[in-house]
Amino acid sequence: MIKPVILAVISFLSFFALSLKAQTTATPIGLPEKTYPWAKKQLMEPADLNAMLTATNDSSLVIFNIGAVEDIKGASHIGAVNNATNLEAFNKQVTNISKSTQIVIYCGCCPFTKCPNIQPAFLTLKNMGFTNIKVLNLPINLKTNWIAKGYPLEK
Repeated sequence: MIKPVILAVISFLSFFALSLKAQTTATPIGLPEKTYPWAKKQLMEPADLNAMLTATNDSSLVIFNIGAVEDIKGASHIGAVNNATNLEAFNKQVTNISKSTQIVIYCGCCPFTKCPNIQPAFLTLKNMGFTNIKVLNLPINLKTNWIAKGYPLEK
């Protein structure tokens, strides 16, 4: 009688251990594994944007600060777009831009996974028909992922 109970306990523990391992070896928490409206290819690394800014004064690149942080060189400051007034201002600013223009949006006020501003701005652009939207990948914040690397800010 003891053997079946021991086997049952061993089976249960084995199943539990395997399911726990499956949970911890699944896709790691990161971007954009959460339910974000952008594809991974739409994330732009800070080093790539910095290279673009230092290599050329490309007028076809438009950068929007849609948060409450410092402005990256060349960025238009909108402010936190989780505020309806700022989101409306953002909407007005992009109205006359060509739909194929490369637009980079960033916030950087908090860890990317908690940002209340990126999704509303991204969805606004997407719903307006923009086809070349990039989200600046600032997983920690602007200070850590941009400023500390010596990348340029607006003066």
